[in-house]
Amino acid sequence: MLYLIRHASAGDRRRWQGDDTLRTLDATGRAQADAIAEALAAAPIRRVLSSPSTRCVQTVQPLAARLALDVEVCAELAEGAAARRADALVQRMCAEAGDSVLCSHGDVIPGVLRQLAGRGIDVNPARCKKASIWELHIAAGAISHGVYRSPRSLGFRPPDPV
Repeated sequence: MLYLIRHASAGDRRRWQGDDTLRTLDATGRAQADAIAEALAAAPIRRVLSSPSTRCVQTVQPLAARLALDVEVCAELAEGAAARRADALVQRMCAEAGDSVLCSHGDVIPGVLRQLAGRGIDVNPARCKKASIWELHIAAGAISHGVYRSPRSLGFRPPDPV
């Protein structure tokens, strides 16, 4: 199984000052990251890959910590990366044994899903909320289908306003 995770909430991009790759998770995003870790903690995950953006690394860090794994930074998952490059990474991951997590952005994940849909795999590229997971099921070394898990389906409930 491959888990494609869109990074959790990181506030408003327009309000962030400085390099956007350094934008961090906000309080909601930290709670979403914890919900993702809780939802996937029992899965037999052996690798956690992430876009170099801080918000992506922070999204999967709680899960990686629970599993005693390092977060591997991958340029193929960076915001603005070509869908074909990210798709090629996904295809390579299918050939490896064990489950893996790949955390990326709202432009990259739909691009990968469009590539998969173009090959006849049942996925919907329009479904990609922040802190959501696409579970890509693998059969005979290839993706057979995908299952979308929204943040709510992971048990995430927004924190109460302060």
